[in-house]
Amino acid sequence: MKKFGTFGGVFTPTLLTILGVIMFLRLGWVVGNAGLLGSWLMILLSFAITITTALSMSSIVTNIRIGAGGAYAIISQALGLEVGGSLGIPRFLSQGLAVTMYIFGFREGWLMIFPDHPAILVDFTVFLVLFLIAWISADLAIKAQFVILAVVIAALSMIVMAAYTGSMQVPIEEAIRWGSFKGVTGNKGTEFWVVFAVFFPAATGILAGANMSGELKDPRKSIPVGTLWAIGVSLVVYLLLAYWFAKTATREELVRNYYVIFEKSFFPPLVIAGLLGATFSSALASIVGSSRILFAMGQHRVIPKGEWIEVTNKRGQPRNAMLVTGVMVFFSMLLRDLNAVAPLVTMFFLITYAMINVVVIIEQQLGLISFRPLFSVPRLVPWIGVIGSVFVMFIINSTVSLLAWASVLVVYNILSRRKLETKFEDVRSGIFTAFSEWAARHTASLAYRQERAWKPNLIVPVTDAPILLGAFSMIRDITFPKGSVVLMGIGVNGNAAELKKKLLPISESFQKEKLFSSVGIMKTEKFAEGVNFANQAQSSAFFNPNIIFLNLLEPASSVQDYPMIIREAIDLELGVILYMPHPQAMLGQQQFINVWIRNRGPEWDVQDGERNPNLAILIAYKLHLNWNAAIRLITIFDNPGEEVKAEEFLRGLASLARLPIRDFVARQGNFEEEYMKAPPADINIFGVSPEADMDYYRAHTLKIETSCLFIMDSGHENVFA
Repeated sequence: MKKFGTFGGVFTPTLLTILGVIMFLRLGWVVGNAGLLGSWLMILLSFAITITTALSMSSIVTNIRIGAGGAYAIISQALGLEVGGSLGIPRFLSQGLAVTMYIFGFREGWLMIFPDHPAILVDFTVFLVLFLIAWISADLAIKAQFVILAVVIAALSMIVMAAYTGSMQVPIEEAIRWGSFKGVTGNKGTEFWVVFAVFFPAATGILAGANMSGELKDPRKSIPVGTLWAIGVSLVVYLLLAYWFAKTATREELVRNYYVIFEKSFFPPLVIAGLLGATFSSALASIVGSSRILFAMGQHRVIPKGEWIEVTNKRGQPRNAMLVTGVMVFFSMLLRDLNAVAPLVTMFFLITYAMINVVVIIEQQLGLISFRPLFSVPRLVPWIGVIGSVFVMFIINSTVSLLAWASVLVVYNILSRRKLETKFEDVRSGIFTAFSEWAARHTASLAYRQERAWKPNLIVPVTDAPILLGAFSMIRDITFPKGSVVLMGIGVNGNAAELKKKLLPISESFQKEKLFSSVGIMKTEKFAEGVNFANQAQSSAFFNPNIIFLNLLEPASSVQDYPMIIREAIDLELGVILYMPHPQAMLGQQQFINVWIRNRGPEWDVQDGERNPNLAILIAYKLHLNWNAAIRLITIFDNPGEEVKAEEFLRGLASLARLPIRDFVARQGNFEEEYMKAPPADINIFGVSPEADMDYYRAHTLKIETSCLFIMDSGHENVFA
């Protein structure tokens, strides 16, 4: 595939797109309304937005390896395929509609020469020629633009010749003035922005060269140089041409006659040829560029049938993408009047400009070492670009602006649900990392415990991955939706690598359940030593686990070390959950949860928060939310007459903790006997006895005939928070 250089691939298409129909048919009207000073101000404001965007784009493309798709590729590689596609799809459609508008502009100039030609025949003939040139190859399109550039230069030379031969007869004091806006109907104070809205589309088109990014020899060099030179040259042309208008025609002529530029030129036919050439070139650049955007989205599978869209011929031309683009343009021409959608085209250009500047703002704010562009811009530049783009959008048409943003959000929502596979790393990871660091610094500076921000973050020691699968649903239901799970593989007997390989898919399953999960490995000869070392290491991290989840179905060699792990957890201020599923009952119907509260008599003081089973109640509440189960609080008292106090204690505990509990049981007797008479439940939650051995918990579970959780607080939970 032939690659293009700066002049042919970027400068020429960008310059010809900017020097388009607005320059030939509307700049005179702008000068007539706004005066020379007002039109110069509009030109400078418009180009300030495009220049800042071009500078931002230059900064990005000198920092990445940009592929096909121009602005779509830039935004996708920075903010992800979802954001890139949400802009790329509307950009493709609007670029196709722009082809039709340029064709209609060509027709207007053609009918000036041949007024008897049928308009629809002119439109479809021009479309056919455009499509054939673009279909054959981008090389032919570039060569055609060289001819058109020569025609446009010749047309502008006719303006110079007219000035040289005495066309500029308007007195200088009348020429250099602020406009009266007599040709604009609007409220006082708004006329300037009405005229500005008419002129601003002239400043768009700076992405015409960037759209060819996949076919440039050196896009990192060509896009900045070609785009900035094209903007600079066109800015000078517009400023000088505005001066020529002001000195050549009266304000009445300029306001009432769109064809002043032809009538006052030295040789009108050549200027008309310039209009035809500029509109034809803009249409050609747009049809080639839009097909490249579609091709890039096909490569990334952003759109359906992407594998078909990305097909190219032997010379690397995206024929299928070109075919789809041609069909879209053809049907858009049947509308015959694009005035209703023309503002939408400009809006998508401006949204793209805004997002390019946003990318640079994000990169600059993150301060990542990976952002080291060869072309650096001051921090103020992208801010001017994004604020200016959004401001101009709402100045031109606030309703259409909102529709444009809404359509982008709709497409983004659709693409987000498709879970696109990004083929390159984008800056989103840096955004999340920076935000996490900011949150960590600010949270760490707080002097008090974060009881209100508590959520279950589990560390799960594992020596046998299949056994972990049996506890998968319990771990998920304890942590969902905001908790996290660290699967800590304890590699004994040299099986660390194999264990990690088995744990990674399980971690991915947690992630599919929208839980944050990671895998760690400790190589050790002793289970307890590996777990305790892991807990010590994790405790130094900011986002550290706060609960150790011990599965009593682990091998006996591991379970026998649980008492040592529990004692170390007390020292590290970690909560503990011992999970013992009943071999037959498992988790039952997940409808009822019993929470056993230790005897608090004779005072039954509900205010003493440190003695409350905070973690047990919080875990029960998590299961209640995820199972939609009912919670029952149960306690045992020693002395007759304490039943009322005990039940009031349970009710007060539930009330202060704001728990949706309606069932309270208080019984007199011995705990070891009474728990076997407990009301039926799918799981029973008890406290941990640090001195008890693991056989005690197994026997407990078998006697009560339900699965059990045995829970010990860390001291950092507070059910009243």
